[in-house]
Formats: sequence, C-alpha cells, structure tokens
Amino acid sequence: MNQVETSLNTGARSQTQKKKIRKRWESPIAGYLFISPWLIGFLLLTLWPMIQSVYYSFTDYSLLEAPHWVGAANYEKIFNEDKLFFKSLGVTLWFVAFSVPLKLAFALLVAMFLNQKIKGLSIYRTAIYFPSLIGSSIAVAILWGNIFGGDGLINHILSFIGVTGPNWIGSPKTALGTLVLLVIWQFGSSMVIFLAGLKQISAELYEAASVDGASKVRQFFSITLPMLSPVILFNLVLQVIGSFQMFTQAFVITKGGPVNSTYMFALYLYEKAFARMEMGYASALAWILLIIIGIVTAIIFASSRYWVFYAEGGRKG
Repeated sequence: MNQVETSLNTGARSQTQKKKIRKRWESPIAGYLFISPWLIGFLLLTLWPMIQSVYYSFTDYSLLEAPHWVGAANYEKIFNEDKLFFKSLGVTLWFVAFSVPLKLAFALLVAMFLNQKIKGLSIYRTAIYFPSLIGSSIAVAILWGNIFGGDGLINHILSFIGVTGPNWIGSPKTALGTLVLLVIWQFGSSMVIFLAGLKQISAELYEAASVDGASKVRQFFSITLPMLSPVILFNLVLQVIGSFQMFTQAFVITKGGPVNSTYMFALYLYEKAFARMEMGYASALAWILLIIIGIVTAIIFASSRYWVFYAEGGRKG
C-alpha cells in the first residue's frame, strides 16, 4: 500500500513539474529573449537616432560643435528661401513619376513571359534576375556612366548606322532618362513578386474566359490585372518608397548635374549633412522627405479601394 501511495505521489510531483516547465516556457519572457538582439538593435540604431534627428532638426548643429536651439528656423528657411529644396524635390518627383510605372510595367511583362511553359525557363529566370543581385552598387553606376557617356557603348553602336549620339549623361535633356533606364533595368525583385502572384491565379479562370471567346488582351485586363492588383499595390508602395530615396546612381554617375537636372532630394540632403556639415538643416530635410513619402503612400492606399480586388471579398473597401 505504501508503494502505491509513493508511486502516486511521485507521478503527481512529475505532472506538477511538467506543468511548471510548460508554464515557464509559455511565458512571454522567452519570446522577448529571442527577439532581444533585434530589439536592442532597433532601439539603439533606429529609434534613438530618429528621436535625435527630430531634436537636431530644430537646432543649428554641425558635427564639430554642440547643437544650438533655433526652433522652426530650419523649416522656415527651407520653404521660404531654399530654391535648391524645390529643385531637388521637383527632380525627385519627376523621377518617381516616370521610373516607378515603367519599372513595374516592364517587370510584369517579363514575369508573364517567365510564367509560360518553355524550355530552359530556370536559366532565363536566373539571367533576368541577375541585375538585381548586384543592385544599385557603385560598380554598376560607374559601368552605366561609361555606357551612356559621350564615347560610351551606346554611341559606338549608333555610329555603326551613321548616327552621332549625344553625351547622354552630359545633357540636361537626357541625363535623368539614363537614371530612369538604370532603375528599370534593375527590375528583378518586382518581377519575382509578380511571378509569385501570377502563379496564384487559377488556370480555370482563363479556361472559362477562353470558352466564352475572350481574347488574350481581354483576359489580361479582366482577369490578370484584377487578380494581381494586391501584388501591384505591394510592389507600387515598395518602389515609390525606394525611388524617393534614390541616391547612389545620381551621386556616382552625374553628381546631380548637368545643371541640377539629376539633383535628387537624397543627394541634396547628403551634401547638406556631410559636405557642408549642416546636420540640423539636413535633419529637417530628412523629416520633410519622410512626411512626403508618408503622404504619397497614404494617397496610394486611399486610392487602392477603387482598383485593388481580392478573390474572397471583391473590391477592397
């Protein structure tokens, strides 16, 4: 009898210990411990610098001297006196307006091609995605500048057919266009996302449309685009945010020239912060850029209720 009681007591203690262990691991503390490296990095390297930037935007501050509080003087100067602010903002808006739609359209076109059943498709996918692997690196920017220079590859090709090409990156009329082409060429990430979205569209929809006599063009506008609209929204937001921050290409290829025709907002911000050491003024520019990006993104999301469709619930909103 004593052995049975001892065995029952041992089993009860074992169950109690298991419950305690399970309860301990169900505690949120374990989760916080796992994310602590990221959380510490976010607090120290992202959130705290952002808070400092807000404060610096209201100061006269260089890296060599202590910040001096000036209130809203930086913002007043930006909007009332700084002509380069409006110039750089205008150039950036033009760049976003042209580069984003063209890049997304080209990425979608290539994704539709890669969604077909053709031989060697994996090789094509790798080759097409390769430009995005090297990204907006300095080496690619230098290469692009050489291709579109006065004695570059493009003009050499044109010379074979008797055409004398201009200095593409040296002319105010064409310099911004060369940067737009460079961004379009790096379409791989958007293309992969579009390709994933295309594979989620049911083939039965196209089969039913074909039976009803719908042409390929009609199928594209009536099936592909509506079903792909959530993916288009995702890609659109990502590309708009990235395009507003475009810096490397303009800095390496054109230095903002000629005649400030490629003077991007991020390039102007960089020069204010690190060339002229006006860190407070640059912080104000950075927050203005953040607000502009937020407003444009909000407009995109607000408009999405009219053109984004979902398979379960139809149109959003």
